[in-house]
Amino acid sequence: MPITRTRLALPVGALVAALLVAPGTHRADAAPGGGRPLPPGPAAPAHFTHPGVVVSQPQLDFARGRVAAAAEPWKSAFDQMTGSGYASLDRVPKPRAVVDCGPGSNPNNGCTDERQDALAAYTTALAWYITRDERYAKKSVEIMDAWSAVIQDHTNSNARLQTGWAGSSWSKAAELVKHTYTGGWPQAGRFATMLRTVYLPEVIGGANANGNWELVMMEAAVGISVHLEDRASYDKAIAKFRTRAAAYVYLSSDGPLPRTVPSQNLDTPEKIIKYWYGQERFVTGLAQETCRDFGHTGWGLSAMSHIAETSRIQGEDLYRTDIGERLRHGLGFHAKYQLGEAPPDWLCGGSVKRGLGSITEIGYTAMHLRLGFEMPDTQRLNQQNRPAGANNYFTGWETLTHGDNVS
Repeated sequence: MPITRTRLALPVGALVAALLVAPGTHRADAAPGGGRPLPPGPAAPAHFTHPGVVVSQPQLDFARGRVAAAAEPWKSAFDQMTGSGYASLDRVPKPRAVVDCGPGSNPNNGCTDERQDALAAYTTALAWYITRDERYAKKSVEIMDAWSAVIQDHTNSNARLQTGWAGSSWSKAAELVKHTYTGGWPQAGRFATMLRTVYLPEVIGGANANGNWELVMMEAAVGISVHLEDRASYDKAIAKFRTRAAAYVYLSSDGPLPRTVPSQNLDTPEKIIKYWYGQERFVTGLAQETCRDFGHTGWGLSAMSHIAETSRIQGEDLYRTDIGERLRHGLGFHAKYQLGEAPPDWLCGGSVKRGLGSITEIGYTAMHLRLGFEMPDTQRLNQQNRPAGANNYFTGWETLTHGDNVS
């Protein structure tokens, strides 16, 4: 199936009239794209699958086999990962009792250290699985134990986003070590308590901020809930994710205006347009932060793919709902301009800030290779960015774990 070409929605002058004709079309609880309802009821499985945060056992086994066969792109992706500082066996963790992060991590009191240590714990856990070299598993345990013995809180204006970034990586690392390493992790319970008491409360309530914030926060909440086998928190996080994802990437079937998150009180066209950085025309695949920059938009799309992948592993395939449609079109829309196509005058005033990042691998594998949708622009960008590295925030090594991997 080809990607549907985006169509121009109503200009701002006609939006008020459109809302009067079709009240409620911008509500977050309206029917999603294609008329397909959101999956009803609780999302948590009766029994959680482990390892089951973003990457599954079959996917790990596939990647390990490809690396062992020196097949590309997995061998290059593995070499890139093990050659990075995140895989260093000499790494010394830098835990803090309080991580204090202001806007743009300024002040930066432990912000970079926490994010990078969390990514290092995940990286060394992956290296352990691929190589079966116990030194990597022990390094991952060392990093996680160092933080679980010290961390108490996150403070300042970026506290929730910082917690989301780090929490996403911590949960992936913990899943791999706990459920694949048989050498022992005596402090696994302490680490789980850290996730439950320090991280989960900070992210589970969401945020009335730009969409990438809550999407990243819900990624952490979903991953932590899987690791803790907390069905109530998992259901709450998935429900928030569905609402926020529907309000982050626009589909023409949403109506003349994008969906909104009820708690944000975006109850007029003017407020919605301002929230979408002045964008007055809404087309399929446009994201709430497109006209801000592609970097933040990429974080939002990345978190969407991570949550959808975790949900699929846990038995509910959100790729087959409007979530998958939004992810597919969102990736394709931004890939086109990231590849160099000049934006039209009506899009962000004719100028976009590129820098999407290597965030396409998971969504491309799911929507193109598993479900069969044509995604030519995303495919080109995905190939261009291989092997995908780590972004120093919350994504890493996705060519290794998900490249052409339909396991």
